[in-house]
Amino acid sequence: MKTKIITSVLGLFLAFPIVAQDRTTVNAMSSEISDNLDLRAVASVFGDSRNLEDFERRLNDPKLQISNLDLNYDNQVDYLRVVESVEGYTHLIVIQSVLGLDTFQDVATIEVERDQNNQVSIQVVGDVYMYGTNYIYEPVYVQPPVIFTSFWIGGYNPYRSSWYWGYYPTYYHYWRPYPIHRYRRNVHVHINTHNHYNYVNVRRSTRAVALYNGRRANYAERQYPSRSFSSRNTTVTNRRELEQVRKTNNTETRNGQTRNATTRSNNTARTTAPVRQGTATGTRTTTNPIRANGATGVRTSPNAVKQNATPRTQPNTGTRMNSTPVRTDTRTNNPVQQNTRNQNNVPRANPQPRASAPQSNSQRQSPPQRQTPRAPAQNQGARNNEQGGGRR
Repeated sequence: MKTKIITSVLGLFLAFPIVAQDRTTVNAMSSEISDNLDLRAVASVFGDSRNLEDFERRLNDPKLQISNLDLNYDNQVDYLRVVESVEGYTHLIVIQSVLGLDTFQDVATIEVERDQNNQVSIQVVGDVYMYGTNYIYEPVYVQPPVIFTSFWIGGYNPYRSSWYWGYYPTYYHYWRPYPIHRYRRNVHVHINTHNHYNYVNVRRSTRAVALYNGRRANYAERQYPSRSFSSRNTTVTNRRELEQVRKTNNTETRNGQTRNATTRSNNTARTTAPVRQGTATGTRTTTNPIRANGATGVRTSPNAVKQNATPRTQPNTGTRMNSTPVRTDTRTNNPVQQNTRNQNNVPRANPQPRASAPQSNSQRQSPPQRQTPRAPAQNQGARNNEQGGGRR
């Protein structure tokens, strides 16, 4: 009996982590809801559809994955159903996210209207809960959509989706939301670039607005009021302004990175290079100019010895001068040759011996004495005549 009790207790402890692990879910959807359904893709798919039933199928096709919405946060992309209302020459198509049994949230509306001149206007309007106020795109199709051919015929019946929570078409199956960068790469492939999608902030059809009043489904807005667009973004009014703010921030970030990279490259260029020998000055110039004793335009390495603005000159002895710079002994004011090796093995010009320690102030200040050159020796005959002249 005790053995059975111990076994049961151990089984419960082992099963608890497994149950907890099964309940753990990861929501990859972006925190900004409007990032997960591109209205330009919706307008593009609408223009390619044969009818509204085909349009609903394209919105929910797992191969296309036009939507990435998960408004009930069950880690599964919501099914989007299509409901139409018609009055005269005005068609109002409502796209709704199915969140539960008889619970829906409007995502966007497509308002199509034909005037007396048979000119058709179309607007894709984002729901205020997801996109803010007056977030509207007007698609301009290269060719008139086929779906328009059935809108204004006699006996037209408005379309209403027959699918609901737990009952979906055979082609449909659930998939998990993707990270926002992956969704953007996928959805851009399905946007027809031959069409144009113009942004506007005014709704054209007043009749469509009247049709929509009183019919809006807002389950997610009532269930999660803090997740509305106005609550998520307090500084902008709709998705369009949010996109502009993001572009500005990205541009400033890229410029900041460029400036940082330029500063780093400049700092690297200012690094002192090793000194080369065999040149006129024995030093290599760098990008950081250092002015020596007021001389302008002179660039020297930090390893170079500071000299007077006036260069020292040495007598032309017919030999090549050593390229090593000469330093001056501060005690005797005499030039002292540096103990460096000549690269070209050229004899040094007038090397000066190192001066001994000073003995007195007079010796330190007195310049070296020049020796008077000796007169050339006379020939031997002239010398004999001078010596023999006294004897004659």
